[in-house]
Amino acid sequence: MPNIEEKELTKLYYSIGEVADMFEVNTSLIRFWEKEFPTVKPKKNKKGNRLFSPKEIMKLQRIYDLVKNQGYTLDGAKKAMRSKAIPPSKEETESNDKEVIIQRLEKLKERLLKLKH
Repeated sequence: MPNIEEKELTKLYYSIGEVADMFEVNTSLIRFWEKEFPTVKPKKNKKGNRLFSPKEIMKLQRIYDLVKNQGYTLDGAKKAMRSKAIPPSKEETESNDKEVIIQRLEKLKERLLKLKH
């Protein structure tokens, strides 16, 4: 997955072609996501060309991650985008799971040591 960081985006606005290249998808997919996800609202110039701000690109990256990497359906991705708590990525989930397991094991170890004495 293309991992785009907001600080890497130096321009104020990007054309739909530039955005499609960033995600290695067709411009039609970007237009489709724009219609399907009401939170994505690029500006349009006098000619009607879409201009995406870095903030809009970050929204598209989240949609890309949900749909292409995490396997969400469009409806599932819409719900995830609407919810205030955006679901963590797969890597974040795995890292958090390991931390939770370690904490539980440490608590269990403490209980067992108490029972031993």
